[in-house]
Amino acid sequence: MKWYKRDQHILIDKRVLNRIIRYTDLNKHDIVLEIGAGSGNLTQELAKYAGKVIAIEVDTKLASLLKQWRNVQVIVGDALRIEFPEFNKIVSNLPYSISSPVTFKLLQYKFECGVLMYQYEFARRMIALPNTKDYSKLSIAVQYYADAEILETVPGKAFSPPTTVKSAIVRLKPRPPPYEVKNKEFFMKLISMVFSQRRKKLKNVLKNISKDELTKLPSELLEMRGENLAPQ
Repeated sequence: MKWYKRDQHILIDKRVLNRIIRYTDLNKHDIVLEIGAGSGNLTQELAKYAGKVIAIEVDTKLASLLKQWRNVQVIVGDALRIEFPEFNKIVSNLPYSISSPVTFKLLQYKFECGVLMYQYEFARRMIALPNTKDYSKLSIAVQYYADAEILETVPGKAFSPPTTVKSAIVRLKPRPPPYEVKNKEFFMKLISMVFSQRRKKLKNVLKNISKDELTKLPSELLEMRGENLAPQ
């Protein structure tokens, strides 16, 4: 599957690469997962400091370039389709078209820290709080599993070919959820429904839910909009 390769831009700015390594605080005990390793610019730097790097690359020609470092395990395949081996840190310049599904997949795994490159607008949605324009299903879903922060923004000229959009380096630190969700599948469907019509009051968005269920909700809550509600 090479459907997302058209949007993968190789990070070539050495200063940015070096800062990513510092943000990750690597040591020889670390097993680092890299998704979309490309030609290996980031892989090479990770291999210098980590005990092992697991590089996932869907393009067979690019994957062949990654085998020159002894502590790099290369997996040729689609990151959305394969099971990830055990790792404790994730560092990647992600293909932007798979940002959402690969992030949700990653958050189902146990790891200590992630340092990931995203499109800036996507990164803003990851860290957004209620009552802001960027607050979304993504904000709630990511923050349920991890603390997220934007470490820095990266200009398009740092990549080859240059991007037409600004990027951001985001650090993810998984932690226990701040509130209990008894049915995660239903919860995700619910917030998808709410944010599909974020400007509407809940009583209008949730009109297809049974009346018996709606009566269990406080009337003042039903008068509010999803964009104004804290996840809890």
